[in-house]
Amino acid sequence: MKMPNFLIIGAPKAGTSTIYDYLNQHPQIYMSPEKEPMFFAFKGEKMSFCGPGDDQDVNYYAVTDIETYCNLFKGVSNEIAIGEASTTYLYSQRAPGRIHHHLPNAKLIAILRNPVDRAYSNFLHFVRDCREPLTDFTQALEQEEIRIHNNWGYFWHYRHQGFYYGQLKRYFNTFDQGQIKVYLYEDFTANPLSLLQDIFQFLGIDETFVPDMSIRLNVSGIPKNKALNNFLREPNPIKDAIKLFLPDRLGPRLKAHLHRRNLAKPELSPEVRAEVLQVYREDLLKLQDLIERDLSKWLE
Repeated sequence: MKMPNFLIIGAPKAGTSTIYDYLNQHPQIYMSPEKEPMFFAFKGEKMSFCGPGDDQDVNYYAVTDIETYCNLFKGVSNEIAIGEASTTYLYSQRAPGRIHHHLPNAKLIAILRNPVDRAYSNFLHFVRDCREPLTDFTQALEQEEIRIHNNWGYFWHYRHQGFYYGQLKRYFNTFDQGQIKVYLYEDFTANPLSLLQDIFQFLGIDETFVPDMSIRLNVSGIPKNKALNNFLREPNPIKDAIKLFLPDRLGPRLKAHLHRRNLAKPELSPEVRAEVLQVYREDLLKLQDLIERDLSKWLE
């Protein structure tokens, strides 16, 4: 049975969908056709998350048995690097041990984003998808503990998913440090090609390959036109008909472009930012020592 030899483990809303798309273009990389199978987070579990839309999201898409997971890689031919990208792995307490059991030599890639920006982007993502019942970020944070208690899916854990130190420490305690690459979201936004080529080098493949980087996927924001947003999100026979006339790669890119043009991203108020940042301050100070990166900009 084919299994991956590298994983993108998170964090959510840190560019992983776009990086998955760029890696998928490399001729020496095979990425699972389902971007986020979440197998090592939920192996053997009965999926029962009950947040709005969870039944059509994590409960539906999560792969929980080894046979189905391995089938995701049956298309591998002569690719050198075989991977998938499940952002639940960083947050999951069980994922590191499960990954080590099945893939003890796997290479692991984490992309971290300022936890305040990540939480807010996470909130806007669900607002965009018409799943967040609240329109105020602060109110959503106040409801987080109740939502966790009521078994809403991981993606609703806006604040909790930003405590990266403990999450990464589990991996540093389980795997050889040479198997783990940690990047910052700023590395990607400042010079995406440089980050990709560093990943290519880490994976032992041709690092001179340059993918088409003309589009960013899975961008969060508030829809300007709700009708267009619903048209782009929901199944529609008109979209199905259009797909027949578009090349495979053009369809998702056109959809992403229209999504991006239709989204506005309101700024988080300085007062709320400062309040949320204070929650993360101690964790960030420990994190910068763990990954040996200066995070002073995140602390401002």
